[in-house]
Amino acid sequence: MSDCEKKYPVTEDVKAALATIKRGVDTLLIESDFEQKLARSMATGKPLRCKLGLDPTAPDIHIGHTVVLNKLRQLQDLGHTVIFLIGDFTASIGDPSGRNATRPPLSREQIEVKTMTYLDQASLVLDREKTEIRYNSEWSDKMTATDMIKLASRYTLARLLERDDFAKRYAEQAPIAMHELLYPLMQGYDSVALHADLELGGSDQRFNLLVGRELQRQYDQEAQCILTMPLLVGLDGVNKMSKSKHNYIGITDEPNDMFGKVMSVSDTLMWDWYDLLSLQSNEFIADLKKQCSEGRNPRDAKVMLAKEIVTRFHSAQAADAAEVEFNNRFRAGEMPSDIPEVTVAAPEGEIGIGRLLKEAGLTPSTGEANRNIEQGGVRINGDRITDRGLKLKAGATYTVQVGKRKWAKVTVNA
Repeated sequence: MSDCEKKYPVTEDVKAALATIKRGVDTLLIESDFEQKLARSMATGKPLRCKLGLDPTAPDIHIGHTVVLNKLRQLQDLGHTVIFLIGDFTASIGDPSGRNATRPPLSREQIEVKTMTYLDQASLVLDREKTEIRYNSEWSDKMTATDMIKLASRYTLARLLERDDFAKRYAEQAPIAMHELLYPLMQGYDSVALHADLELGGSDQRFNLLVGRELQRQYDQEAQCILTMPLLVGLDGVNKMSKSKHNYIGITDEPNDMFGKVMSVSDTLMWDWYDLLSLQSNEFIADLKKQCSEGRNPRDAKVMLAKEIVTRFHSAQAADAAEVEFNNRFRAGEMPSDIPEVTVAAPEGEIGIGRLLKEAGLTPSTGEANRNIEQGGVRINGDRITDRGLKLKAGATYTVQVGKRKWAKVTVNA
């Protein structure tokens, strides 16, 4: 049975809002409940309370981390209340999600420093004036031992041990500290304290978000819906975006580098990025995709996406300048639409840049490869390479350019 007791009419506006919110999502639970929440909000004029909780652990700041923030911005643009919750209390416990060992808790000083990083990152995407910034220490620090015991009584150990990470560690007789069992309960209680209608998170947070839904029922509240977002595929088109994979765009990258990296992705990946990174409407993206299927150069769509991303993290003027610089750079040898795909072997798990260029057929010898590097003529994923000793890890695909006209997508296998 739905948690929304009264049925509200599902208008075309409700359907359109739901379609925008669902774009690119991994999971939306329970969709019928959320549809009713949207319908009620539109009928009553009362915005939904949409929560994202983040513990201030050390982040690798790149655009992949902004995927969930983009979804929050869409919710803001639809008129709903966005709650950006800093888990300063839960960070002192340590999130066990995806861990095969106990995560060390952070000190108060570490939490304060990293909190500012998160807020700075969020403000690049969210409308800061329309964002409700909260800290879960507001209510968690006030809980007594009695309060904690009462909270723990509302959930069973058997349910907690259903979590993949806990279940695996329990089966392997690996240690599970008692305080780790409190983490999903405390995260779930945040939703109770904030009266959340919707909680967002990564796909690895699904269990914790469901705990919040159940605890709200226990506290006689309407249960929140949950929305999880997938991981963004990086520049190589294969792996999730990661600094260790050298397939990322940092939010502090220079505009020209940021623009060029977006332009290096495949046409297929570009549409996935539109779904996860663009704030353009569904209608705009659908029309653009239709134009490209009917003969418009996909490069035009990629330019629009690159300019949108550069504008978000820099400015519209920087985006215009980056487009001019990119066009000037590639006017004599524009990036081909069909880049050759090559596979090279790296039995030791990595390969030197010189050897890679030779084996990929981009240079006749490693000596010629080194000369190209010294002359600034080699780029990987849009970045100019200056280190002749660079090692590239196996398990990734790199877009490699030598000079103005030689290109290849090089997959490195172990």
